[in-house]
Amino acid sequence: MGMDKENNRMQISKKIMRQLGRTNAAFDLVEEGDRILVGLSGGKDSLTLVHAMREQRRRAPFSFELIAVTVDYGMGEDFTDLVAHCREHGIEHHIYETNIYDTAKEKIRKNSSYCSFFSRMRRGSLYSAAQKYGCNKLALGHHLDDAAESFFMNLIYNGQMRSLAPKYRADNGLIVIRPLIQVRERQLAAAAEANGWPTIGDEACPSMRFDVKMPYARAEMKEMLAGMEEKYPDIFTSINAAFGNISDESFFDPERFRL
Repeated sequence: MGMDKENNRMQISKKIMRQLGRTNAAFDLVEEGDRILVGLSGGKDSLTLVHAMREQRRRAPFSFELIAVTVDYGMGEDFTDLVAHCREHGIEHHIYETNIYDTAKEKIRKNSSYCSFFSRMRRGSLYSAAQKYGCNKLALGHHLDDAAESFFMNLIYNGQMRSLAPKYRADNGLIVIRPLIQVRERQLAAAAEANGWPTIGDEACPSMRFDVKMPYARAEMKEMLAGMEEKYPDIFTSINAAFGNISDESFFDPERFRL
């Protein structure tokens, strides 16, 4: 892989584009006339997403618009390389400034878990940015590994059978889509490495500046799934299929059995 110099676009693997196409067709994620905001953190997932969607737009038999938005937490982040990357590849890119970092100082407690707090704040900021820039959809870079980890976290810690939806409508009417939800994380990592993208890692996460617990639950799920995949190599294929083959009549809900 690498950049197509003539067209100034990155080369995304056929496997990623094929799966993105299948997911899009199954759930009607991208449609004629959409104006889609891509949440661009600068990590491998969101960079693959924005470049894959640009390629999707080039191939699609209908037109839609894309813009990328990066949430600035207000802690002096340096987005120089990311801004330059977007400019080089003709990606409309905006930095959305927030005071999330200062808000966290006031609200987050010592030794508390931060993941849900920052996720909620970041998502809210992207919702606001979508409204500001006239977008009807928000695209997020979650992948199949994220969905599997979320499923087992909900199962083990919350007693819920729940994961990440490919598409849903937020309370404010914005449609949220996850075009890469059936793609493996390692495929996205390979794309970022092959293209030499200037990825942003954990250093951009506000939590690194707080005395808070690390997200051990998700790390545990990742480790557990890696062990399961070693024993059952096709487990992610099965998990992906299972998410679409739910026999809800077999679960222990009394209302289902009132014949």
